[in-house]
Amino acid sequence: MSPAQVYTQRAVVLHGQKDLRLEDRPNWPPSYNHAQVAVKATGLCGSDLHYYLDGRNGDFDIQAPLVLGHESAGVVVSVGPGAKNIFPGQRVAIEAGVMCQHCDYCGSGRYNLCKGMRFASSAKTFPHLDGTLQDRMNHPVHVLHPLPDHCSFEQAALAEPLSVLIHASRRAGLRDGQRILVFGVGAIGIIACALAKSYGASRVVAIDINQQRLDFAQANGFASQTFCLPMVDKAKTSEEQLRCARENVSRALIEFGTPDGFDIVFECTGAESCIQMSIHAAITGGKVMLVGMGSRNVLLPLSTAALREVDIMGSFRYANTYPDALRLLASGKLTNIEKLITHRMGLEDTTRAFELMARGKDEDGNMVLKVMIGP
Repeated sequence: MSPAQVYTQRAVVLHGQKDLRLEDRPNWPPSYNHAQVAVKATGLCGSDLHYYLDGRNGDFDIQAPLVLGHESAGVVVSVGPGAKNIFPGQRVAIEAGVMCQHCDYCGSGRYNLCKGMRFASSAKTFPHLDGTLQDRMNHPVHVLHPLPDHCSFEQAALAEPLSVLIHASRRAGLRDGQRILVFGVGAIGIIACALAKSYGASRVVAIDINQQRLDFAQANGFASQTFCLPMVDKAKTSEEQLRCARENVSRALIEFGTPDGFDIVFECTGAESCIQMSIHAAITGGKVMLVGMGSRNVLLPLSTAALREVDIMGSFRYANTYPDALRLLASGKLTNIEKLITHRMGLEDTTRAFELMARGKDEDGNMVLKVMIGP
């Protein structure tokens, strides 16, 4: 293709800490087994926010300009050679992780653990793989998922965080009739509540330090009861930390009328104190599912877990979840899930969107949960 035939498109590019630029970039045609997707909706995520605020997420620093965004859906506009079962005009959800398809993890269906995984918008691998905050992106067809007829682009963008919870729920053995406690009612915690209800949980309750978010969760039917943790001074010794965790969660369990605990506790904050409380909040023989990413090293009441046979389980991203996530989103069983989207903005307003997320409230004092970026 000659230079005269190369069109340009807009992309929101992170160059460093709080250095986000709207740029014109070449719009190359899709390569072998790839399709080009016109991105119609991208939900901003906590990991995107970390990259924006700090220029890094956990251990991964950006080493070159990076396009953020990985919760997305759009319309196929062209297909590359070799691409099958996909056509221009098809509405798709974009699964951001591109697995190697050759290792033992990929072969066993656990491709989320693939060591060769390249994840769009992540700085873990280099060269980085650009994310979805651009007008169009080329992506492998095997990780593009057709949308059901009654699934909107914004709903489909929620398939990514929903996939995180579907994967975690499979690992935890979530089933109907169970009592579920969720720590943290940000976007991921709200989805955990909604998913548990759709699976037939007999009871779903939530704990947070933010009363406004808890009120939102209860008012919209995500949780039947909530408890707001008191803000306390950080304990100085390990013994004080564990004692405070036990006492705080005991008060919550008494208020919930469930002093023995809950069958599954979804820990969606990553905060050390909440992880500690989760172990005490699980029923004897119950499970704690660690979903939130936060504290790297955590002091745990391991004897409490071991003597009560409380399983502490980890969960990383997802595998083979998108079809189920999209069907569930289209089914209407996740009641009020679209209310998670509190703000909508254009690509040119992405910097403002991140600033709103960082503050947690907009200029009018309204709560910010999920910001959706569209054309």
